[in-house]
Parts: sequence; structure tokens; C-alpha cells
Amino acid sequence: MPIDPSQPYDPDNVFAKILRGELPCKKVYEDDFALAFHDIRPQAPIHVLVIPRGEYVSWDDFTARAGDGEIAGFMRAVGHVTRQLELDGPGYRLLVNMGGDGHQEVPHLHVHIFGGRQFFQMVPD
Repeated sequence: MPIDPSQPYDPDNVFAKILRGELPCKKVYEDDFALAFHDIRPQAPIHVLVIPRGEYVSWDDFTARAGDGEIAGFMRAVGHVTRQLELDGPGYRLLVNMGGDGHQEVPHLHVHIFGGRQFFQMVPD
């Protein structure tokens, strides 16, 4: 069910539990700013999620409240993952769902990295 990004951060969301080690994940990368792991319901041959370590509900929340170093560190982590997965040559798609209309399902900012196939439509029918 899509979430309302204006609500306060829920420390019991699935990504918070993954960050605390309460739930397992198939880790791809981690550093001081981010954790990247394979999506449990992949929508492409490569489908990785990158989440910030901080408690941010959405992209808007993150860009409004995070410090410059945290924003830069998170963005660098996303780039590191795309290169680690060797997607920088063939290409990839990044997606951030935001709020109900964007169909955000988890109230913790996450960037989807899709790769391993051609993506034709910007937004599917």
C-alpha cells in the first residue's frame, strides 16, 4: 500500500529492520552513508535497492533535512553500486518512488537500480 510521505518516520519499517540487522538481505554494498541489496521481488535481471543509513521517509525529506556530506555520500554510493554491477557501460535506470502517486510502499527513502535489459518506455502503460 502506498505511504503518505508527510507522516513521521516509522522506525519499524522493513528497511529500518534491515539496517539494524533484524532482517536479512543479500548485500551488494555498504558504507557509512548507504546500504545496497538485491530486491526480493526483482523487476529486471538486475534490481538493487540503495537506502540511506539515516531516517528519511522520502526523497523530499532527505533533500530537505540531510546534510551536504550525507547527500553527497549517498549519491556516491549509488554511483559506486552501478559501477560495481558493471552497469556503467550498457546502462541502467534509477527510480525513486515518492508518495501515493509515485507508489512508494516503504516509508524509508530508497533508490531502485534496474539493469541487465533494455528499458524502452519511460513510464509503462
